[in-house]
Amino acid sequence: MTARAVATRRAAHQILDRPTVLHDPIAVPILGPELYVDPVRHANPRSRAFRAFMVGRSRYTEDNLASAYANGVRQYVVLGAGMDTFAYRNPFPDLRVFEVDFPSMQDFKRAMLRNASIAEPANLIFVPLDFEHHTLTESLAEAGLDAQHPTFFSWLGVVPYLTLSAFRATLDMVASLPAGSGITFDYSLTAEELSPRLQAARKSLAARVAAAGEPFQLFFGSEQMENELKSAGFQRIEQPEFADLNHRYFANRTDGLALPEEGLGKIATAWVD
Repeated sequence: MTARAVATRRAAHQILDRPTVLHDPIAVPILGPELYVDPVRHANPRSRAFRAFMVGRSRYTEDNLASAYANGVRQYVVLGAGMDTFAYRNPFPDLRVFEVDFPSMQDFKRAMLRNASIAEPANLIFVPLDFEHHTLTESLAEAGLDAQHPTFFSWLGVVPYLTLSAFRATLDMVASLPAGSGITFDYSLTAEELSPRLQAARKSLAARVAAAGEPFQLFFGSEQMENELKSAGFQRIEQPEFADLNHRYFANRTDGLALPEEGLGKIATAWVD
């Protein structure tokens, strides 16, 4: 449910917003003819802010991927890929894309792709991960990831649902890869870093995702996250403020699409030097 909700917001961006922050010609067709984007609902300030966050974090991630590619990275791992569409509009012919997710999620996505007549590119590898029987490292190795070469990872909309041990194990694995490797992800802030208004907003959101069977369970402060990344062995760390991301991606718009002054979470990027 959460993967489809995110995909619907990305599709709404393609339909409602001009100019687009994230140009994604796959976002609408992958959801099929039953897709309906209610312009009134999506004009709601809260809905618009969520949409800005979804497309802003993807654009920021893909800009970091482009930087990694320019520096020689040819492997890209999308952790918790859900309905992510990068592999189907990948501008880099020699970039191998590994989509990691639960087998049931991948079956659902591949059925949606078939129904929309969207081909699976030759440089895409699906990595079904059953956490009860395989580690991420084992599954990627079996799928053909070369751990002797640098790799870039995206990890969007996943961290809040993890245990602390699973989060740290993933960071440790990425940090063990060769120089040039990196990861971009988002995370939820602790209640102490949220205003009373945002605490109430998070409580409402948490209730909805818990009802869908996907409860939030992991939160960090900004400084705590910095320490987590340093402890894992990353040398370069960026946690851009929303004001910076607005300047990069939402400046000079007339439609009001922008990240809010304060948000429920943050985005981070960490590199291995």
